[in-house]
Amino acid sequence: MTDRLPHEKGFHVSWDQIHRDSRALAWRLDGQGPDDGQWRGLVAITRGGMAPAMIVARELGIRTVDTISVKSYHNQDQGEAEVLKAPNPDMMGADGTGILIVDDLVDSGKTLELVRRMYPKAHFATVYAKPKGRAQVDTFITEVSQDTWIFFPWDMALQYVEPYRGKD
Repeated sequence: MTDRLPHEKGFHVSWDQIHRDSRALAWRLDGQGPDDGQWRGLVAITRGGMAPAMIVARELGIRTVDTISVKSYHNQDQGEAEVLKAPNPDMMGADGTGILIVDDLVDSGKTLELVRRMYPKAHFATVYAKPKGRAQVDTFITEVSQDTWIFFPWDMALQYVEPYRGKD
């Protein structure tokens, strides 16, 4: 087997697809909160979780939204996760009970593991999940293989591509 570049086993997600998948995530979470099915608030994991979180919050009518900024990647290399910005402590409470935490993807699980230690009673939801991080997620929509690189629309730009067989 040959080594592949990340784009060679890539899953390209369009804006339309992330919107549909995020709405599907909201539908799966609807009525699942601990307060008569409601969530007290939503926290987006920046930056990738912001677009799905906005859609989930809109679909579920959640008005109390905050962010947590966790850095674990430098380009495509993953390192130790560290919190750069935490959500409002008054909103989170002691353990995150009733809070929905949303991210675009769980890969190795390092980011969610760190956030779960901070808020063990929060509900963790991602649009996409890879096997290594799957145990850190309570709810997700699509599982992809560990060696698949997901290209999100906010990371991409339209450009000309040579035909497969080259020039005429």
